[in-house]
Amino acid sequence: MFSVGTIPGGTPQSPEPGAASASFPSLAPVSGRGEAEEEEDNEQEPAEIYLCALWTSGYLGIAYYDTSDSIIHFMPDAPDHESLKLLQRVLDEINPRSVVTSAKQDENMTRFLGKLASQEHREPKRPEIVFLPSVDFGLEISKQRLLAGNYSFIPDSMTTTEKILFLSSIIPFDCLLTVRALGGLLKFLGRRRIGVELEDYNVSVPILGFKKFVLTHLVSIDQDTYSVLQIFKSESHPSVYKVASGLKEGLSLFGILNRCHCKWGQKLLRLWFTRPTHDLGELNSRLDVIQFFLLPQNLDMAQMLHRLLGHIKNVPLILKRMKLSHTKVSDWQVLYKTVYSALGLRDACRSLPQSIQLFQDIAQEFSDDLHHIASLIGKVVDFEGSLAENRFTVLPNIDPEIDEKKRRLMGLPSFLTEVARKELENLDSRIPSCSVIYIPLIGFLLCIPRLPFMVEASDFEIEGLDFMFLSEEKLHYRSARTKELDALLGDLHCDIRDQETLLMYQLQCQVLARAAVLTRVLDLASRLDVLLALASAARDYGYSRPRYSPQLLGVRILNGRHPLMELCARTFVPNSAECGGDKGRIKVITGPNSSGKSIYLKQVGLITFMALVGSFVPAEEAEIGAVDAIFTRIHSCESISLGLSTFMIDLNQVAKAVNNATKQSLVLIDEFGKGTNTVDGLALLAAVLRHWLALGPMCPHIFVATNFLSLVQLQLLPQGPLVQYLGLAKGFRAGSRDIDDTLSPCISFKTMETCEDGDDLVFFYQVSDLIRSGKPIKPVKELLKEKQMENCQTLVDKFLKLDLEDPNLDLDIFMSQEVLPAATGIL
Repeated sequence: MFSVGTIPGGTPQSPEPGAASASFPSLAPVSGRGEAEEEEDNEQEPAEIYLCALWTSGYLGIAYYDTSDSIIHFMPDAPDHESLKLLQRVLDEINPRSVVTSAKQDENMTRFLGKLASQEHREPKRPEIVFLPSVDFGLEISKQRLLAGNYSFIPDSMTTTEKILFLSSIIPFDCLLTVRALGGLLKFLGRRRIGVELEDYNVSVPILGFKKFVLTHLVSIDQDTYSVLQIFKSESHPSVYKVASGLKEGLSLFGILNRCHCKWGQKLLRLWFTRPTHDLGELNSRLDVIQFFLLPQNLDMAQMLHRLLGHIKNVPLILKRMKLSHTKVSDWQVLYKTVYSALGLRDACRSLPQSIQLFQDIAQEFSDDLHHIASLIGKVVDFEGSLAENRFTVLPNIDPEIDEKKRRLMGLPSFLTEVARKELENLDSRIPSCSVIYIPLIGFLLCIPRLPFMVEASDFEIEGLDFMFLSEEKLHYRSARTKELDALLGDLHCDIRDQETLLMYQLQCQVLARAAVLTRVLDLASRLDVLLALASAARDYGYSRPRYSPQLLGVRILNGRHPLMELCARTFVPNSAECGGDKGRIKVITGPNSSGKSIYLKQVGLITFMALVGSFVPAEEAEIGAVDAIFTRIHSCESISLGLSTFMIDLNQVAKAVNNATKQSLVLIDEFGKGTNTVDGLALLAAVLRHWLALGPMCPHIFVATNFLSLVQLQLLPQGPLVQYLGLAKGFRAGSRDIDDTLSPCISFKTMETCEDGDDLVFFYQVSDLIRSGKPIKPVKELLKEKQMENCQTLVDKFLKLDLEDPNLDLDIFMSQEVLPAATGIL
């Protein structure tokens, strides 16, 4: 709005302070990280997933829509057992809000969904089950829905035939169940109008792409394993202002490895954690990148890439807004920074070894379309003007008509000052001042102050003027001159906005037509972000690269460390572990409380898990075989309970391992049977182990920690090479039960290393073999005395060789360098 005033006597004044800036504020500089990026981070919409599943004749078809990226993911037809284990695995992983299926279903599917819906205490919350008429899943009608869809990633210039060929290159139309699932999902999305509930009915649900996902080569890990191994751990946020979720990541493996600089990298890292794999090609490709960035000469490159990744923002959210014509001013700035950062990543990766697949992919797939997008945005969008006016504005010299109207609009203040001066000459002499203002959508108005005698509405009437309204003690009129201005200048402000909006729409179309390259940028950039984060953690914590051996069915770990415990304890003694082949498939670990049994089990599980994610591991060496699953039931100090309910939970989890573990599975069990009486608990533990032993070579690799020494003393397990005891030796401590060393020679005894400090027992928390080539087991106390005698004899010899008459002898040095170190080994 423009205004100009006069003082008594008709002397014209300059425009009122701030009058011009009310509509045309000064341009603000663009900051490095300003409100645009903060707003983009704060407005992250909670992701919701809608899944459609069909099961027929032993095959499963799955498709789901993710609102976080507006992409439909599908899995090609895959065989699934009648128990629908594959479907359950997908549900556990993606946690959909709704599960859509046909009302005409197989009995197994109906039973499965009924059980799923009845899980009142399921964590996270159980999904909604939606049944659609079977006709909505017809094959031909599903194909028609797919081909007739309005997809922004398909250029408008494509013909119908070209569109069909393009979609056929993405969607496997030969997978009939998958096509039907996709068709049913599209029907559901259109009916529910997901994400466009408040839009006009002609606005369709935004779909920014189709992406295939597969579950082959994945390692099965249940939710209990994630919890007890502290792979994930949510804690209440200490800030009272975090009312949305109120949770943050606590001390967990994910928490210490998550050093990602973009939100999409964090999402991918979490996905890798939920999808560990034994695909050796994929794992080694990840490790190659980590190892490259661990080289000292590549540290600067890693830091530079991490800075660029910090500007990679939520592109799918921006594309979704563009599709719905809800683009914000901040979106253009964020997209511009994202694209230019992607170009920086491309240039950097072109200088890196192309033998590493990720660098080659970024160098090749970050195409010139990115440069085209960045050039268009940079040449068209006036970032400073857009932020100042809180709307999309274009730079000069883009549209001559817009430039001309802006010049006329910017010249209005001085012009209106002259008009106001002439209007004042024709007004009643009692009116001290006036102004001419411009209000968008209303036009030009003459504004005069309300005088004391103007009390009633009838007092507002002035000859030759049409009264419009009263606002803030000012009267607004239309005069002959303001009407002429309306006719002459028109609604400049609205015209400019309309033309700039048209340009914004054209620019959006150009960006959406190249959405595929932007999606690929996000995929590869997030992958690079994750691997840089894992390399940073490996560098700081001293992790090493694991090896993979398809011939090894178990794991071999040399001097492994618990990745979380070593950060909390002042000292941490590494431990080794080995399982593989047909010997020692069941390892029974015994020892007193607080001796480190649970930590040892968790350490084996965590190191194996990290290797199956493609991370470096906390061990000197680690060799991982063909592990297909990890099952755990490990108590923590806080959750040990002698109640029956805890025992039933243990029994249920162990039952899962019994029913699902294969010869390639790793099973970790701690204190099983503790929640009931000794006889029942011992009998159940022995029964479970005997069940696995009966499988012979098909027995899983099992680590069992227990205090049931009767398991050994009563010889409840069959003797043979499959069992290995890691237990207490004679004389372990006063009052402890001895393990009979006359058992079958196939049993290898191990012990937790300790020493005695007065009446206290000090644990070294390290497992070591006590039987070497059939030698007898020596009590720990005798071994300790032998070592002390050796140290004493060595110290005495040093004293006897000492020449006290030697003038070069320095007794202080002798005491500090010779006596004190030796005394440490004696005391």
